[in-house]
Amino acid sequence: MRELYNWAWMQTQVTRTTDVWSSLAGRAIPAGRRYTPGEQQERERAYDEGLKAAESEARKKPRSKAERIAMRQRMVEAFARFSAVALDLDEDAIGLLTHEFLPVGTGLAGWARRFDANLSRADITQACRNAWTACGLQPLLGERIALTPSILAYSLLYPYSDNTLDRACLSTEAKLRFSERFRRRLRGESDAPEDRLEDALWRLVRMIEAQYPRELYPRVFECLLAIHRAQEGSLSQLKSGQHREDKDVLRVSLAKGGSSVLADACLARGWLSEEEAGFAFEWGVLLQLGDDIQDLREDMQRGSRTVFSQAVAAGRPLDDRVAQLLNFSEQTGDRMDRLPNGDDRLKGLLRMSWRSLILMAVAESHEFFSPEFLAEAEHGSPFRFAFLRARRQRLTAREGLYAMLFDAFLETQDADDGAASLLQDRLDAPASPFFSDSAAG
Repeated sequence: MRELYNWAWMQTQVTRTTDVWSSLAGRAIPAGRRYTPGEQQERERAYDEGLKAAESEARKKPRSKAERIAMRQRMVEAFARFSAVALDLDEDAIGLLTHEFLPVGTGLAGWARRFDANLSRADITQACRNAWTACGLQPLLGERIALTPSILAYSLLYPYSDNTLDRACLSTEAKLRFSERFRRRLRGESDAPEDRLEDALWRLVRMIEAQYPRELYPRVFECLLAIHRAQEGSLSQLKSGQHREDKDVLRVSLAKGGSSVLADACLARGWLSEEEAGFAFEWGVLLQLGDDIQDLREDMQRGSRTVFSQAVAAGRPLDDRVAQLLNFSEQTGDRMDRLPNGDDRLKGLLRMSWRSLILMAVAESHEFFSPEFLAEAEHGSPFRFAFLRARRQRLTAREGLYAMLFDAFLETQDADDGAASLLQDRLDAPASPFFSDSAAG
C-alpha cells in the first residue's frame, strides 16, 4: 500500500531529515573539482563573451516572426558556447538544458501571461523555478520532460498566495481568512470564489483536478494540503515575536521545503514509491536551505527566522552551517543516484546546480563567513566570488540582461504551439490583475 502523505507522514520525514542534518555537523567542505585562478579567469572570459553576445542579441528589434525565431536560436547557441567552456558541460548536457528545460520556461512564461497579463517578471520567474524542479523530477520518475497542466497550475498557485500573504496592507485576520478558504478549496470543497484572487486560484486547482481526479489520486491533494500547512507554519514563524530554538526553526524550514518538492513529484506522476518520496522531500529541503542563504539579508530585515539568520544574529559565522549544507547536498545526490530512472547527464547537472546555488549564495553573502572558509569555498567555484557579485548586479538590474532576455524570449514564443493551445483550452478566461500596486488591499 502506498504512503498517505498526511501531516503525520510529513512530521516523520522532518524528524528523519533533522537527524540526517545533525549527523553532518562538523564536517569539512566535501571534496570536489578545484579550480586554479588561471582556470577561473578562462571561464570568466567565456562568461563575459557569452554575456556580451546575449546582450547584443537582446537589444535587437526583430521585425518578423522568422527574425524573432532566428534571434532566439542565436541566443541559445551563445549559451551553448558559454556552457561548454565556462561550465565544462558536454554536448548532451547542453542539449538537455537548451532543448528540454529552456522550452519549459518559455512555455510557462507565455501561458502565464495569457492567464494573467499583470503577472510580474518576478512572479513568472518564481513559477519557472518550480516548473523546472517538477520537470527535473519527471525523468527521475520514468516520465518524459513536459510542462503538464498540473505542473503549470501548481507553479502559479504560490506566486498568487505568497503575494497575498506578504501584503503589508492586508490585516492578519484577512490573511487567516484567505488561508482558511484556500485550504477548504484544496480539500475539494466547492465554495464560490469571493474575489478575483480566489477566482484565479480556484481555476488553477480545477486544472489539477482535471488531470488528477481526486478519487483516483488522493495523494496529490494530500501533498497540496501539506505544503499549505507548512506555509502557514512559516508565516506564523515570521509573525511571532517569541524566541525559537534553532531546532524549531529548522523543522519549519524542512517542512516547507520538503513538502513543496514532494508536491512537485506527485504532480509529475500522480504517485511515488517510498524511495522516490524520500528523495523528493530531501531535494526540497536542500532547495529551501539554499534559498534561505540567498535570502539572508531580506530575512534579517523583515525578522524571518532561519537557521542562517539566527546564526548571524547570534554573531556566529556561517562556515559550519554551509559546510553542513554542502555535505547534505552530496547526501541528497547519493540518494538520487539510487533511483532506477534518470540518466547520468541529468543527475550530473542536478548535482552541479545544487552546488552552484550554494556557492553563489556564499559569494553574495561573503561578509558572513570567515576569510579562510571563503578561500576554501572559492577554489570549488569555476568563477571567483568577486566576479560573481559584479556580474550579478549587471544581470539583475532593472534593465539588465535578465529583463532583456525575459522580454525577448516571450516575444519569440510561438503562440500557435499545439501544446500551448491544448493547455489554453483549460484556462477558461483571463484572470483579473492581482499583482499590480493598485490592487485593492
